[in-house]
Amino acid sequence: MPRLFLMFNHTFTLIQQESARRELGVDAILEPPLELRRRWANIPPEEPSLRLWLQPMRDWLADRAQPGDYLLIQGDFGACYLMVRFALERNLIPVYATTERHAHEEHLGDGRVRLEHTFDHVRFRRYGE
Repeated sequence: MPRLFLMFNHTFTLIQQESARRELGVDAILEPPLELRRRWANIPPEEPSLRLWLQPMRDWLADRAQPGDYLLIQGDFGACYLMVRFALERNLIPVYATTERHAHEEHLGDGRVRLEHTFDHVRFRRYGE
């Protein structure tokens, strides 16, 4: 059975876990080590290229992921693009989570506006589809 590797900045919810098992047919969900999760969450905006920054992520996946495994990729747009290409080159299946967004807007007495967003998981979608 395929596995799902996470490159994701948020908590992977129980609803998402159940969805991944049902929709994707995965039997295991694997997070990178804490050092790599922190690296993914802190992509440096000043770097002209992310290739070296992402190398530890690519190395971790190259050592563990097999063709047909899924890779959930969400985060910095440029980093996502590079990791989707990496996944496709190695016959991994890159996916992202789709959500339904609910917004609540509150007008504060001092003229400011407070905006709160709530997201509900809907499904996983393959990149390019």
